[in-house]
Amino acid sequence: MFDGVRERAAAILARYPQPRSALLPLLHLVQHVEGHVSRAGIAFCAEVLEITTAEVSAVATFYTMYKREPVGRHLVSVCTNTLCAALGGDDIYAAVRERLGGPDQPLGHEQTAADGSVTIEHAECLAACDLAPVLTVDYEFFDKQTVDSALEIIDALRRGEKPHPTRGAPLTDFRSVELLLAGFFDDPAVGGLEAVAGPSAAVESLRGARLAEERGWTAPPVPDEGAHT
Repeated sequence: MFDGVRERAAAILARYPQPRSALLPLLHLVQHVEGHVSRAGIAFCAEVLEITTAEVSAVATFYTMYKREPVGRHLVSVCTNTLCAALGGDDIYAAVRERLGGPDQPLGHEQTAADGSVTIEHAECLAACDLAPVLTVDYEFFDKQTVDSALEIIDALRRGEKPHPTRGAPLTDFRSVELLLAGFFDDPAVGGLEAVAGPSAAVESLRGARLAEERGWTAPPVPDEGAHT
């Protein structure tokens, strides 16, 4: 399964002075191939990096971005941390689970719709409190969501459509994004550099910086090392 990506694996290793430092992007490459990190994927990483499968497993099971079960065509992450939850994130998550699994058996965390279109997960924080509640599709942001708007996104994904994120790059699919995360930003297989084009910051997020610029506000200088305060 991985013979066709050994050249890409070698390119990843070449970026680092120590081979084991390449483990994180190599695991993303595995997810590009498999849609998750299987035992075979762990063995491949261990072989390439000349480390043990236990060392690879310790990393793959620590980070939530590495999935141990196959992911659908798209990964939908709904923020359920404090602010998003208070503003409707819990309701959005519940509605999406029901839409994907049915009223009698809503999907659970990291479960996939029967048609393979969407895997749902709740995220502890997506770092977009100023735009809450938010969800991401393949790590691209859809800000200021409601139950209705979130369900519209889910329905569009299941129809094979790719709604445009509020900010960030146009949608592709989970496996294509994994190739980007492995560091192959200009690869034609994922649309070249256009695949990472698009504004990533919202107007609300930059408002403080804009005010500081307009009013000439600056941060105090960092004191010299060893200086007394």
